[in-house]
Amino acid sequence: MSGWIGVVIIGLLAGWLAGQIMKGKGFGILGNLVIGIVGAAIGGVIFGILGLAAVGTIGRIVSATVGAVVLLYVAALVNKK
Repeated sequence: MSGWIGVVIIGLLAGWLAGQIMKGKGFGILGNLVIGIVGAAIGGVIFGILGLAAVGTIGRIVSATVGAVVLLYVAALVNKK
């Protein structure tokens, strides 16, 4: 999947998966998309630091989901304070 449609689909899927992993109910379509896209950027940085490569669609989904989970975890920590 490439192009904007691919980014949107991966962003939605990663945001939804992160919401499920973090025991949330999601943030609606737009919220999941934003979390997934921002998470993809965070996941790319994390994977780069660890020397990992996200290859193919599944790799990009995994990377984006990892980043989105980290984003949700940090947001939960900030909201606690």
